[in-house]
Amino acid sequence: MIVEGLLKSLDEPDRKIDEIWAEEAEKRLKAYRDGKLKGIPLEEVFKDEYTISHHHRKI
Repeated sequence: MIVEGLLKSLDEPDRKIDEIWAEEAEKRLKAYRDGKLKGIPLEEVFKDEYTISHHHRKI
């Protein structure tokens, strides 16, 4: 019963956490638009992931 309760609580959205993330996203977007935050090209973001997954396919 305890495990079931824990699993159920993990599946329920937490509105406070959602609010915090929404505020953070707005701050980051504003900083980006104001030129205070640089963007990172998509290729750079996934560069390591591509390298890791590509390496594993060769094995």
